[in-house]
Amino acid sequence: MTDTVLDRFLRYVVIDTQSDPSSSTQPTTGKQKDLGRVLVEELLTIGLADAHLDEHGYVYATIPANSDKTVPVICFCSHMDTAPDFSGTGVKPQIVTNYAGGDIKLIGDPSRVIRVAEHPELNNQIGNDIVTTDGTTLLGADDKAGLAEIMTAAKILVDNPEIRHGTIKLLFTPDEEVGRGVNKVDLKKLGADFAYTMDGETAGHIEDETFSADGVEIGISGVAIHPGFAKDRMENAIKIAGAIIDRLPKEIAPETTEGKQGFIHPTGVTGSMEKASLSFIIRDFTDEGLVEKETMLEAIVEEVISAYPGSTYHFQVKEQYRNMKVVLDRHPEIVDNAIEAVRRAGMTPVRGSIRGGTDGSRLSFMGLPCPNIFAGGHAFHSPLEWVSRQDMEKAVKTIVELARVWEERA
Repeated sequence: MTDTVLDRFLRYVVIDTQSDPSSSTQPTTGKQKDLGRVLVEELLTIGLADAHLDEHGYVYATIPANSDKTVPVICFCSHMDTAPDFSGTGVKPQIVTNYAGGDIKLIGDPSRVIRVAEHPELNNQIGNDIVTTDGTTLLGADDKAGLAEIMTAAKILVDNPEIRHGTIKLLFTPDEEVGRGVNKVDLKKLGADFAYTMDGETAGHIEDETFSADGVEIGISGVAIHPGFAKDRMENAIKIAGAIIDRLPKEIAPETTEGKQGFIHPTGVTGSMEKASLSFIIRDFTDEGLVEKETMLEAIVEEVISAYPGSTYHFQVKEQYRNMKVVLDRHPEIVDNAIEAVRRAGMTPVRGSIRGGTDGSRLSFMGLPCPNIFAGGHAFHSPLEWVSRQDMEKAVKTIVELARVWEERA
């Protein structure tokens, strides 16, 4: 077994760990535990005696402190599952060594091309070794790059006792991609004060802000009647649902927004003449923005339904996660230390926000403040996903330096 971050990454991506949003179990797929068992075995080999996989698919482990100081306990976290958006079965990683620039054609499906015009970060990768898929699956850099980086850093810390650090906890989660990554995590057993997810993209980036997120379910009850006798009586629930979608403001959609702009996004429609259901996700960086968009959506529903006097609707909002910046701003040292670690690892730190969420969003509100650090992957959830060896190595160095910074500043 070799210990480089690239070798670990290549071992992990060929294990299918796709999660399943339609499953009611945790983990949602048993195959996620296949990778969990591999990670536990490697952690035990490294020398982390308490490494174990629990019944819910979480991997826990501890790197004991080697400092006399009282240092806050920090945790590094990554998720084991890959997204349901694209197949994760039979991943065949390809390595473009000493990348010379230009578009990358994927050999398993030549119609799929990683184009520099669409992936400008490739311009910063000249001379690096880039891992892609063959074009028939996703790669799983989201978040097996993070796993490989944490595992590699753990071995470095264990093998080099001159690097002083406090107690460090490792947490690998299932089901992050289906929004259940921390549903059954045991924070008391974990015993960490602060945490970092290694689940970002571009090298040097640290994210301390996410969307706030809600889901909305709308049910429409129409008036069903034989179409031969329907004049002035039928109220077709499918048409009502279509009218609601048609009236959504085009400027508040994922495809027309960027930066700090939120959106209203329909994610599912089912229906018959009598009943229809609409599913939405609402995203904004502030809770006020969420409420505004939900109020706007319900006003659209009410306006449409008003033309159908025999029809009714129900409108249910379900909280998903909240912007972790609210919590992280109370503990500025968490991000400050990460910025210093990125700097020591030879990069210019870039602080940003995520147009999405991480396990860290929910962990922060569960009492474990948790920003996100880059893992190096790009084009997540797609067959064009890629990561470079050098960026993963920079992430490993960042983890090691971060452990050192917390000890020095304690």
